[in-house]
Amino acid sequence: MKAPRASRIGWVRRSRAMVTSKRQWKSRLVFWIGALAIGAVSAAFARLADEAQILFHAVIGGGGRGWLPLIITPLGFVLCAWLADRFFPGSQGSGIPQAIAIRHMRDDTDRARYLTMRIVFGKIALTLAGLASGASIGREGPTVQVGAALMLLAGRIGGMAQARGLILAGSAAGIAAAFNTPLAGIVFAIEEMSRSYQARTNGVVLSTVIIAGIASLAIVGNYTYFGFTNATAQFPGDWPLVIACGVVGGVLGGAFSKLVLSLTNRIRRWRSITPRRRVLVVAFLAGLVLALTGVAYHGDTFGTGYEQARFAIEGHVLDPTYFLAKFVATVASTVSGIPGGLFAPSLAVGAGMGSTLGYLLGGSASLAAVLGMAGYFAGVVQAPMTAFVIIVEMTGNHDNVVPVMASAMIGYGVSRMLSPQPLYHGLSRLWIADALRKRRAEEQGARAA
Repeated sequence: MKAPRASRIGWVRRSRAMVTSKRQWKSRLVFWIGALAIGAVSAAFARLADEAQILFHAVIGGGGRGWLPLIITPLGFVLCAWLADRFFPGSQGSGIPQAIAIRHMRDDTDRARYLTMRIVFGKIALTLAGLASGASIGREGPTVQVGAALMLLAGRIGGMAQARGLILAGSAAGIAAAFNTPLAGIVFAIEEMSRSYQARTNGVVLSTVIIAGIASLAIVGNYTYFGFTNATAQFPGDWPLVIACGVVGGVLGGAFSKLVLSLTNRIRRWRSITPRRRVLVVAFLAGLVLALTGVAYHGDTFGTGYEQARFAIEGHVLDPTYFLAKFVATVASTVSGIPGGLFAPSLAVGAGMGSTLGYLLGGSASLAAVLGMAGYFAGVVQAPMTAFVIIVEMTGNHDNVVPVMASAMIGYGVSRMLSPQPLYHGLSRLWIADALRKRRAEEQGARAA
């Protein structure tokens, strides 16, 4: 009887400590304040991103001004790439690879390169500038880096040293607030950011995601990111479409991942000779490719692709070759050197691909778009749980959990055969290498001085 009584006493003491400990409450307040900031910033970022796209389309819209993107987009890319390289190094690209890289860094100086308030400002401002130039980018990846930076700042102010836990929680809250998908934020933290799950971090991630979500909902209200669809896959009639979306999505997603990693490595080696000049050359050429694609498709490949994806999910058939054009536009934007994510554009590519497959196989256009998003997105990021959870939450139809899950798993498996290295983790290694190279250069300079 003594052992159980001692155990109860120990439990009571631990529970009392959790309630009365100043250290515990200080830790909670750090996470809560950081989460509120992430939710508020995410909501403001979303609104400004919409306005930036509206501005771009207003400038290039009707009146015989279809040639304007050939000027605005390349020059906009050059300006964004120059500002990122000159004033905000570390802000380029999605932001998710930087957040992953920082979780593997032990030196505070290395972490500080990619998660500072300077980076937060540059990331948001230049992503908005990219969208105002027509870039095929999204705000969701940048929100992850912004969320991680805000949470790390809150921890620094609160005197906390749990850098990895703070980064994980901030990243999860960023995804949850950006898409209004709390479950996807949690799954993303487990599957993509950490590739593992530790019991001691579950409460931190959960509470941070909930509070960030509440802050975002208080500002923008409750909504499903792509609206609602009631199209449901029937067995066995719709399963050829499920399999086709998984296989084609996996091939296309794996090709995107492999192409981006290959081009990024080649571009980095090429521009190492005259860095600043070649950064601008790459940005100009990428902007020109995007502009030509956008003009050819009457502006549909510019921006996030949100409108086209929602159109497809509502049951409308997109141009059969739209997904290929959006694929090219997203590759160009991703390797251009400007800040911006690829979540939303990838979902648009997947919706377009699914729409085409649905038309060819005679399936529901709405269902095909959802399945296409799952297959392609899982193929790009190679995170199938995140893919199907985020898509089910974004479309509000839980009757399709099994078909969407199947499409995502098939897409993931096919993509792994084509591109064994996950995209975000492959890119994160480049950021780690950059940080180590800069630290060695600084150390050599200090010794020389």
